[in-house]
Amino acid sequence: MQFEPSTMVYDACRIIRERVPEAQLGQPNDYGLFLSDEDPKKGIWLEAGKALDYYMLRNGDTLEYKKKQRPLKIRMLDGTVKTVMVDDSKIVSDMLMTICARIGITNYDEYSLVRDIGEEKKEETTGTLKKDKTLLRDDKKMEKLKQKLHTDDELNWLDHGRTLREQGVEETEMLLLRRKFFYSDQNVDSRDPVQLNLLYVQARDDILNGSHPVSFDKACEFAGYQCQIQFGDHNESKHKAGFLDLKEFLPKEYIKNKGEKKIFQAHKNCQNMTEIEAKVSYVKLARSLKTYGVSFFLVKEKMKGKNKLVPRLLGITKESVMRVDEKTKEVIQEWNLTNIKRWAASPKSFTLDFGDYQDGYYSVQTTEGEQIAQLIAGYIDIILKKKKSKDHFGLEGDEESTMLEDSVSPKKSTVMQQQFNKVGKVETGSVALPAIMRSGAGGPESFQMGSMPQAKQHITSGQMHRGHMPPLTSAQQALTGTINSSMQAVQAAQASLDDFDTLPPLGTDAASQAWRKNKMDESKHEIHSQVDAITAGTASMVNLTAGDPAETDYTAVGCAVTTISSNLTEMSKGVKLLAALMEDEGGNGQQLLGAAKNLACAVSEMLKTAQPANTEPRQNLLQAAGNVGQASGELLSHIGETDTDPQFQDMLMQLAKAVANAAAALVLKAKNVAQKSEDSAQQNRVIAAATQCALSTSQLVACTRVVAPTISSPVCQEQLIEAGKLVAKSVEGCVEASQGATNDEGLLKQALNELLQHIKKYASGGHPIGRHGEATDRILDVTENIFSSMGDAGEMVRQARILAQATSDLVNAIKMDAEGESDLENSRKLLSAAKLLADATAKMVEAAKGAAANPDSEEQQQKLREAAEGLRMATNAAAQNAIKKRLVNKLENAAKQAAAAATQTIAAAQHAASSNKNQAAQQQLVQSCKVVADQIPQLVQGVRGSQSQPDSPSAQLALISASQNFLQPGAKMVTASKATVPTISDQASAMQLSQCAKNLASALAELRTASQKAQEACGPLEIDNALSMVRDLEKGMQEAKASAQAGKLKPLPGETLEKCSQDLGTSTKAVSSAIAQLLSEATQGNENYTGMAARDVAQALKSLASAARGVAATTDDLPARNATLDCAGDVMDKSANLIEETKRAIAKPGDAESQQRLAQVAKAVSQALNRCVNCLPGQRDVDNAIRTVGEASKTLLASEFPASGKSFQDVQAKLNRVAAGLNQSANEAGVDMAGTSQSKEDQTQVVSNLKTISMSSSKLLLAAKALSTDPSSPNLKNQLAAAARAVTDSINQLITMCTQQAPGQKECDNALRELESVKGMLENPTEAVTELSYFDCIDSVMENSKVLGESMAGISQNAKNSNLPEFGDSVSSGSKALCGLTEAAAQAAYLVAVSDPNSTAGQKGLVDPAQFARANQSIQMACQNLVDPACTQSQVLSAATIVAKHTSALCNACRLASSNTPNPVAKRQFVQSAKEVANTTANLVKSIKALDGAFNHDNREKCKAATGPLIEAVDNLTAFASNPEFASIPAQISPEGHAAMEPILAAAKTMLESSTGLIQTARSLAVNPKDPPKWSVLAGHSRTVSDSIKKLITNMREKAPGQRECDDAIEVLNGCIREVDQASLAAISQHLTPREDISMENLHQQMAASVHEISNLIDPVAVAARSEASQLGHKVSQMASYFEPLIMAAIGTASKILSSQQQMAVLDQTKTLTESALQMLYTAKEAGGNPKASHMQEALEESVQMMKEAVDDLGATLAEAASAAGAVDTPGLEPEGTFVDYQTTMVKTAKAIAVTVQEMLTNEFGDLANEAKYAAVTAENDEIGSNIKKQVGELGFSCTGLVTKAGALQCSPNDSFTKKELIESARKVSEKVSHVLASLQAGNRGTQACITAASAVSGIIADLDTTIMFATAGTLNRENTETFADHREYILKTAKALVEDTKLLVSGAGASQEKLAQAAQSSVTTITKLADVVKLGAASLGSEDPETQVVLINAVKDVAKALANLISATKAAAGKPHDDPSMLQLKSSAK
Repeated sequence: MQFEPSTMVYDACRIIRERVPEAQLGQPNDYGLFLSDEDPKKGIWLEAGKALDYYMLRNGDTLEYKKKQRPLKIRMLDGTVKTVMVDDSKIVSDMLMTICARIGITNYDEYSLVRDIGEEKKEETTGTLKKDKTLLRDDKKMEKLKQKLHTDDELNWLDHGRTLREQGVEETEMLLLRRKFFYSDQNVDSRDPVQLNLLYVQARDDILNGSHPVSFDKACEFAGYQCQIQFGDHNESKHKAGFLDLKEFLPKEYIKNKGEKKIFQAHKNCQNMTEIEAKVSYVKLARSLKTYGVSFFLVKEKMKGKNKLVPRLLGITKESVMRVDEKTKEVIQEWNLTNIKRWAASPKSFTLDFGDYQDGYYSVQTTEGEQIAQLIAGYIDIILKKKKSKDHFGLEGDEESTMLEDSVSPKKSTVMQQQFNKVGKVETGSVALPAIMRSGAGGPESFQMGSMPQAKQHITSGQMHRGHMPPLTSAQQALTGTINSSMQAVQAAQASLDDFDTLPPLGTDAASQAWRKNKMDESKHEIHSQVDAITAGTASMVNLTAGDPAETDYTAVGCAVTTISSNLTEMSKGVKLLAALMEDEGGNGQQLLGAAKNLACAVSEMLKTAQPANTEPRQNLLQAAGNVGQASGELLSHIGETDTDPQFQDMLMQLAKAVANAAAALVLKAKNVAQKSEDSAQQNRVIAAATQCALSTSQLVACTRVVAPTISSPVCQEQLIEAGKLVAKSVEGCVEASQGATNDEGLLKQALNELLQHIKKYASGGHPIGRHGEATDRILDVTENIFSSMGDAGEMVRQARILAQATSDLVNAIKMDAEGESDLENSRKLLSAAKLLADATAKMVEAAKGAAANPDSEEQQQKLREAAEGLRMATNAAAQNAIKKRLVNKLENAAKQAAAAATQTIAAAQHAASSNKNQAAQQQLVQSCKVVADQIPQLVQGVRGSQSQPDSPSAQLALISASQNFLQPGAKMVTASKATVPTISDQASAMQLSQCAKNLASALAELRTASQKAQEACGPLEIDNALSMVRDLEKGMQEAKASAQAGKLKPLPGETLEKCSQDLGTSTKAVSSAIAQLLSEATQGNENYTGMAARDVAQALKSLASAARGVAATTDDLPARNATLDCAGDVMDKSANLIEETKRAIAKPGDAESQQRLAQVAKAVSQALNRCVNCLPGQRDVDNAIRTVGEASKTLLASEFPASGKSFQDVQAKLNRVAAGLNQSANEAGVDMAGTSQSKEDQTQVVSNLKTISMSSSKLLLAAKALSTDPSSPNLKNQLAAAARAVTDSINQLITMCTQQAPGQKECDNALRELESVKGMLENPTEAVTELSYFDCIDSVMENSKVLGESMAGISQNAKNSNLPEFGDSVSSGSKALCGLTEAAAQAAYLVAVSDPNSTAGQKGLVDPAQFARANQSIQMACQNLVDPACTQSQVLSAATIVAKHTSALCNACRLASSNTPNPVAKRQFVQSAKEVANTTANLVKSIKALDGAFNHDNREKCKAATGPLIEAVDNLTAFASNPEFASIPAQISPEGHAAMEPILAAAKTMLESSTGLIQTARSLAVNPKDPPKWSVLAGHSRTVSDSIKKLITNMREKAPGQRECDDAIEVLNGCIREVDQASLAAISQHLTPREDISMENLHQQMAASVHEISNLIDPVAVAARSEASQLGHKVSQMASYFEPLIMAAIGTASKILSSQQQMAVLDQTKTLTESALQMLYTAKEAGGNPKASHMQEALEESVQMMKEAVDDLGATLAEAASAAGAVDTPGLEPEGTFVDYQTTMVKTAKAIAVTVQEMLTNEFGDLANEAKYAAVTAENDEIGSNIKKQVGELGFSCTGLVTKAGALQCSPNDSFTKKELIESARKVSEKVSHVLASLQAGNRGTQACITAASAVSGIIADLDTTIMFATAGTLNRENTETFADHREYILKTAKALVEDTKLLVSGAGASQEKLAQAAQSSVTTITKLADVVKLGAASLGSEDPETQVVLINAVKDVAKALANLISATKAAAGKPHDDPSMLQLKSSAK
């Protein structure tokens, strides 16, 4: 039939019925049109309301007109089956209405249909999974659990939204009707029998199959009802045991429980119930079960903080979702359905979001996510329906409700218009101006009053709206922002360049001149490095923006922009200073400023053209970039810093032009090709490629213009090569597109190659270094390689070949030199050198032949090595200068680059500061930058000096020492930068900082190797150099004195008297420390170390000289000025003598006389130093005071005291008066007192007390003096306070002794004095007062407050009862407690202040100088007592114990210090000093023992002699330890810290004040207890005291350090977890939008960096939480600060990952890490740093473990992703195996790398690096470990080199240049592998033992040879009268032992290294014994029988030789497989 396409289906059916008679059967609406399909599921019923063309029917399609009704078989749960006719076209939910209506169920929406899948079908569904490999062991377990638990996921519900046909339900299939939603079943009762029956059956089945767990009693009750329902009333006779089939009545676990009796009992109870009533009861009882109405799903949820999944049941009911324990079915947690905001189901997981009802989401892993979601949705629908019907009463309640719909969705804002605001000046003026009417844009308009005017139109004229431009991407917007802020910075810099800095007044003396020169050099260097960075940044902008804008990495462009602007800002500062200096020297500073301004202009022009929204042609950008290059060239020429010869630059430009010309030719050819081509697409392609080619070459030319002036900088070279590669790429594109022009591409390729070669040449230091240079270099490198590849004969021989070639070149070069030499002497020298070289080469060639012939022979390899060493020596001799020059040259370059990189890093750090969120990390970075910034000038001066005087050894040494000093601060700055990068929010700044840090790290590595090599070459000159330096300094001092006398001595900029005095104090310490070191090295006789020590002395003296000059220039006191300069000059003079002496002593080590002279000269130096310090203003007054005290105390030595004329009372009053104003008068008064005393004992007591006072006063003055020279010095403040307290105590003692007051009075006075002296502690505690930890402080406060409470009670009690002696005791114990309280409070306040994250805690020094000084003093006192003739025997012993105690403490401190210091010289020095102290102590103790044995004069003298060396050793050590570099750094407390400690201090102060009042009141009450008003005052005071103590304790409890920070951090982490959850939810529902503004690689780096920093903080946080409360806050805040960047990066990374599984893995693991950190923070907060909180330690340990696991997991995921990107980084871990295990794996991996090099390496290096870490940790000694590390590191570098080259080659496969580089890299890698193997060989314990054993045996053989000589000469005589028989036994026994040892050796070769080492050692001892015994035996034969003697000794010699062979064979065979040829050789040797 034909139909009109627009016909409605309904009409079509009508037409069919009308036209076709057969179609008129039945009801019309039971029929419809059906569109069939081969797959029955795909057939569809056409809807009556749609037109035919809706179904896209074509002509000739077949439609069936048939009945819609179909029968459906429905089975009920009780087994009844009904057949219902249903409409096939309807969806299931509509069908359910029909079905339920037929059966008699009203609430159809709670029922659903289940398909019965037979077992075989089930197998099929899981079968596919099985093939899918996802159903692993774990999933199988889950399947089993599911079956056991009967969860709802077993049921196969039909989908309500689709028809039966779509779900493939056939007509014959039977469906099960089951209740799905238990919503309104509460009201099902006897009135609804149908539903009741269904409910009963469903409940019964669920109870019997265990879905509802029930107790046994309940089960029996249910069974009773069931009997009633099935059998009616109970009938005793019928219903008895055995009647029931228990399987049908009880759950299976209770079948065996013999329950029939119980069931029948329950059955009886149901008497007379009808079936329906019984069912109702059954269902009622079932409803009371807690699992009733719950649909369960078995899911897996993640354990908090671990990457582990555990099974859980998720239950869903009509009102809630619950987590249920899968074993007991207990409910763990429940959420209301009404609280669910949204849910998301993915194929593998299900997530719920509770909105504001709960933090965080709940997410589980399940494959039934869809079903769960449907169930929840179903319940919510029912709830909403019911709610709706409740809201509307009446029948059709829905009719009248109005529809109101509001759609609100977030939109992105679009930037409509960008404004570039200019910054202008502020204008002032009046605001109140007369009104002016202006006409609008639409012409004049009329105004009416009193009526509404019409709407005004806004007209914009002459402006384009930017809103309609394509919107910028977020990355482009970020870049726009960066460029705008950069342009502002550039403009600001430009504006600042109008005038130059004003210089401070400068003198004309040498120091001022030097300052000027150095400042200029520094400025020039800095400007140069900044211009480098600007040009490199410009070039990189040009390169980065070359391609398609969509692919541009905008972050990198932004990074280049920030680099340019931050460098320009810094540069403007430097230019201003330099211009000022140039003007000052008569140069032209204005021109320099002009040049700098031009550069700034050029930069800002270029930034304008670089805007992403800019539409100008690209040519403009290239032009602008070229201008930047030109301007920078001009600027550099102005400062005289053009770094390359103009020739080189011209050549560079010409080559670039050649490339451009060749490209132009190529483009022309391509155009011709395009014209010839027919196909227009082809034509366009060719033209596009040609244009691209032309663009990229013009870009190369622009790039060349930009970087030509600064081509010396490696970053610039890199950019230029990058541009070259872009050209190569585009050329290839062009050639491919126009195959016809192939013949010409060669020209361009060649031009390009020449350009690249030229750049490379410069990069490798292209200036030739004489003919020898290259050859010597080769020789040195290759000999290095030969040493490194010991054990690999093939490699050694290969290197030897290269070496022979190189030496022959060198020999020829030298011969040619000799021929051209006119001076015969020189010519002869040269020829002899050549001859030496030729001989050495011949030797080496011989050895190489030997090694090639037998590759397994160790001996031959050793020979080759020795020959190579000889050759190296000969080369060194022949070309000494060339080598040295070369090394110094390399060092100069490295130092330059390092300084430049450091300057860059500092600029980047400053620029990043504004966008850094983590203040603490920023603080550290700033600190490290400051230190580095102080070091850069020295480095620059070193380079300048070395370049300007290429032959001056002192300049070279200065450069070396500057380089070495630069390494450590540089490395610290790199670490600090890396730690800051993750928390910088601005992407471009972060990238800039991380790149700078990387560059700095590699520059430092270069600098390190260069300085080591140069040091080896120049080392021996150290001492002479130091000497000449000191002499120069001395001259400088004389000059300074001369200009001072002429009144011309001006201070240098930045010098003040205070600063210089302080510097003088510090530098004297440094000098004395360096001298102590020099002395001990000189006595050791080690030239190298002595040289270093001498250098240190000279450096220290240099700072001393400049400080002394500063003091002289800044002081107004004339005598002081002259004295200072004189003393400093004297110090220089004496030090020069000392260095000369040292030089002599080194030549004759161990010569007593020279040692003595050394000691004397050193004494003279230290005296001169003391004089120097004493010249400081203020020092002299203290000295005078000390002298006065000394004079006054002399009067105490008189034996008789004159009788005093005054009465006792007068003297006593005077004493009290004087004590208050303690002065020498205390002594006068005291002497009077002694005179008035009657008894002799009293006199001596008074005098000894006076002595103590004068001692403690002198100490006080000394401490004050020390503090004034060095105010920053740690611990001195504490020492001063302690000295002051000592004075108070000694006065108290004297007064107690001398007063006869009413008892109790003096105790009160003493107490008041004590309180006064501790008050100072509370003023501003910035140093630790005691060693107490915070919690110890709290304990101490508690203890002392108890004591104080008791004594306060005692005071009032005893005062009342006038118990005066007890009153006195109470007062003194109270004051002691108060002192303790104050101390604890001050310490606690300090700890609280320091724990604030913005404070920095004081760092402990290596040693505590105070401890050393104390020990020194105690030892000296003890030694004085020892030699004091009056001391008794017991005193001698006690003195000895004191000495022993202190010396051992000193030695321990030295041991710790030497293990903690990175400085090798200091390491040695500490060990050395400790040895000296220990030895001298041992000698002293010996002499004391002798004295103790015989107490006589001789022994006493010996003892006295022994004390001398000890005192000297201790003095030297103390001097060395006082070096400021070992000193500690005081704390810096932030304002917040001060605020935090205030409450504690306030409480303590109140307590002290009121207790002072209390004691004063008590004092008067003790005399007059009957004074009522006084009592109330006393009570008031005691109340205040106890209140303030309470306050103190609560404040201390509340302020516990770290708690607040923990809370903040916890909040941060909770926020992070929420963010991850949101991202996961978005990811599940596929709404996670990828981050555009940053590349995947950067995100990865951010994540890796954050994870790395977090993992580094785990242990510190744990340690702080365990025992260091004051560190807790810092560490926790630091850790938390890395989580935000981690989360951002993780979400970014996830958003860019395509596979959803990886996406979830990243997010999940990040979340796990955050959760585990949260756990850890909770436990850390609880533990709080209190070591006594032992209950927390275990939890803490556990959380640390969890966190480490989480870090490892995430690290592994990242590493996997990164290894795909090719990077290697591993956090440090604990080694688990022995060295040998790691060694064997490393050897395997290394060899694998060597093999893989040909096919490119991937993961092997990572494994190797890992193993290397462990190997290095477990190696025998540090040297081997560090060597392994070094070699593996170098191998890593060559591997990365190889990978990058390979990558480059992939980009341009036909580039011959890159190909060559690749082959070269591969060779390097193989070479480095052999080095790694060699370094491992060295670490072999067993092989090492074999080597030592072999050398020992060869010693024995030599010894036996001498014995044979004696025997043949007939002089081997017997001792005593022994015979050979005496020795025979022993010889046999030893020989047997040796046989055993050889067996062990052979087995040891196959066993572990340990066993091998033991065997080798024991065989050596045995052979030594054997040789000795045989020698004795031979001697016992007597010299009259020499032949026998010789035979006997020869026999043992043969044995020794054989053993030597065996040992070397063992060594060769160690660790080899048993079928290796070396094993066979071993066996034959053993025989």
